[in-house]
Amino acid sequence: MAKWGEGDPRWIVEERPDATNVNNWHWVEKDATNWSKNKFNELFLGLKVEEEEGWCEITELSKTEGEATANNRKGKLIFFYEWLLAGNWQGQLADGQKKFKGKFEIPNLSEENDASDIVMDVSAEKNTDEAWAVKEIMRKKGLKAVQAKVAKYIADLKEEYGQGIILPSKDSKTSAAAKSSAPKNVAKQEMNKVVQSASSKSNNIGVRIPTNTVTLKENFKCRASDLYRALTVKEMVQAYTGSDSVIEAVPGERFSLMGGNVLGEFTELVPDKKICMRWRMKSWPDEHYSNVTIELEEKEEETVLSLKQTGVPDIEVERTREGWKVNYCERIRQVFGFGARLF
Repeated sequence: MAKWGEGDPRWIVEERPDATNVNNWHWVEKDATNWSKNKFNELFLGLKVEEEEGWCEITELSKTEGEATANNRKGKLIFFYEWLLAGNWQGQLADGQKKFKGKFEIPNLSEENDASDIVMDVSAEKNTDEAWAVKEIMRKKGLKAVQAKVAKYIADLKEEYGQGIILPSKDSKTSAAAKSSAPKNVAKQEMNKVVQSASSKSNNIGVRIPTNTVTLKENFKCRASDLYRALTVKEMVQAYTGSDSVIEAVPGERFSLMGGNVLGEFTELVPDKKICMRWRMKSWPDEHYSNVTIELEEKEEETVLSLKQTGVPDIEVERTREGWKVNYCERIRQVFGFGARLF
């Protein structure tokens, strides 16, 4: 406790550049509820999915019950949101003349669930074989599209409401937000030490980073074409990563995955068979890329993915291998059912 007449420095505001919330000590809350409702309408209304069997489209978002807030407590940014979404859909079989209608409900959109964990209950108005077939398109492919839109909502919410809520400190020109992100730069700082150490050993040969190779072989219960799409189609990538992505599968095109934490460029693409990339983590030394080759081999009841990644910094080898297994392979099986479905 401060002495009489001195006051607690956490409450002194006269010298603050913003004259409020000293050192971000107090709870600051921004209501994102109305913004979220508008965002859901923007993301879901008119959302259409198509495949060979037919198509489905969300025609109405009839229920958006819940709330969303962005909060700052002691310099830590926290998002709370919980929503029940419901609406109507319509669809048609490719070889049919009649449109069918139904309802859907998304009961578990909250900060406790990743976008890939989102579920969607779907029903059809008619009880016929054709209505059931259209409903299945909505239930399966529609769910993947919805999960991608949920990932977009989460990313936009954090971008829109993560700015300006953590204020500058009294004795610093940098924001508390920058300080809170400091732990994310620890790996990069350690890597740069390796770079500096290698550079100091030889000024003639340039900087050499100790690297190693990561190899991986995984089996998926799907066709090679399905797995290839899961690795190259933006909406599918966003569905299992649970984050916004910038990706276009064309040689020479750059990509940004996992909210910008994975960066790279496609160098060679053989549809359904091979993907080659220059690939790096954001935390790696600037402009250091590894080379990734993914080969897909379709067998009688499964597709085998073989991955070889050269040029991985030594201190990142285990983390990188685990990232491929957990964030890619396991999540792809979980979200798309490629661990169980036979063709």
